[in-house]
Amino acid sequence: MYRTDVFTPSRFTSEGTMTLRGQQIKYNTVCEDNPFYDENGKIIASIFSYSYFRSDVEDKTKRPVIFGYNGGPGSSSMWVHVGFLGAKRIKYNEDIDTATTLPPYEVIDNPNCLLDIADVVLVDPVGTGFGALLDADSGKKFYGIEEDAEALLMFIGRWLSRYDRWDSPKYLIGESYGCTRSAVAAGMAGGAGAERSYNFTFDGVVLIGNTVTVGKYFGREVPVEPSVLELPTCAAINWYHNHPSDQTVEEFVAEAKAFADTEYLLALYKGDELCGEELEAFEKKLSYYSGFSIEALKKYNYRLTERNAREEITKDKGVTVSRYDGRITIPVDPAHTTLMREERLDEATTAKYGPYFHSALTGPVFRALGIKDFDRTFVNSAGMSMNWNRETKQMNTGDYLRHAMHRVEGFRTFFANGWYDLCTQIGIVYYTATHAGLPKDRTFIKGYKSGHMAYIGEDNIEELCNDIHAFIEGKDPTK
Repeated sequence: MYRTDVFTPSRFTSEGTMTLRGQQIKYNTVCEDNPFYDENGKIIASIFSYSYFRSDVEDKTKRPVIFGYNGGPGSSSMWVHVGFLGAKRIKYNEDIDTATTLPPYEVIDNPNCLLDIADVVLVDPVGTGFGALLDADSGKKFYGIEEDAEALLMFIGRWLSRYDRWDSPKYLIGESYGCTRSAVAAGMAGGAGAERSYNFTFDGVVLIGNTVTVGKYFGREVPVEPSVLELPTCAAINWYHNHPSDQTVEEFVAEAKAFADTEYLLALYKGDELCGEELEAFEKKLSYYSGFSIEALKKYNYRLTERNAREEITKDKGVTVSRYDGRITIPVDPAHTTLMREERLDEATTAKYGPYFHSALTGPVFRALGIKDFDRTFVNSAGMSMNWNRETKQMNTGDYLRHAMHRVEGFRTFFANGWYDLCTQIGIVYYTATHAGLPKDRTFIKGYKSGHMAYIGEDNIEELCNDIHAFIEGKDPTK
């Protein structure tokens, strides 16, 4: 907790040059606090932002602005900042299975940055990164689905006024819970749900690792057998580790999804009515696509879950897969499984990349941004989710997104999801897109050969950034 009597909003600036898509780009940055005040004029909280501006643009009225952030709730923007949106980023290992390395870590100019086409603003919400909660009693004003989205809108409105960018096209890029933040904020901006009326619009959202749903966000409630939505991701992870087919991952997952949508859904509905040769044929198909042994499928009553998928698909290899990226594994630790709560497993992705991202951001990236002599601890992830207000007053998060898309005719949505993401699975993306009432001609979905962070890997970051580039240009990002 900061002492409010000594808290002074901070501001840092820098300049840089980089080459993007054959152009030499000059840019400048402003990293700063964006305070919130109570009715007495006392600062109670601050969002911290990292703004990247292309320096040689004379008329900025037509230049897009991207606002990017991670999720949690409780995560800073570290992952999207040095993962793919910032001017500098980490260099990815060629082999995803390469073991976690110790420092030093390599940071490079980001050749996939979007600064050639848009200015970029990275956002640390209140209480994350350098964002500060200065009054504990005011946490309830920021820590909730609608409260968090409204705080983002207030920040964006003041940012647009400060830098005279109200005429600019505006895009939200959120990852994980950041997708929920984007959907709710976009809906509120158009007048849905909020007690205040903001009446400004966004041109589109990019949702990476989708959490927008037609049910309750935290409960992941959808009116369909969840296992049916789990199968496409299980199939992708099975394809990656066990090679059941010579097909591409896209072909194998599409085939598995077709099976899930028909035979699997019907089999779960029929229950014990399924027997004999029909049951045996079903078991063989489900085992083939999911990577579960028939014995395991019987044990779990033919239901697939994130937990049992992590254990069963690579069980014969003595490893568990990561929920954030099913390509990445960690050896089974019997002591860990016994000592921790039953549902806990070691998380291989954060073990592999967490120290790398944190060191890259707080070291060379902050130095390049001119952030120095700053007496504030950078908090990558804060445990806010346990006390988060999970209720939405009038509508679910899918409703908020639908409202934004129907109210603004040109508003477009791009779902970008990793095939190997067990945390926010692509099956739920398909279900949300077809059940939330989103305009089909302005809704785009694409799978990437990655996990929760669809940009992990040199090939993935190039593909994703090129697709977002096309999306901002008004093109179909899936072609």
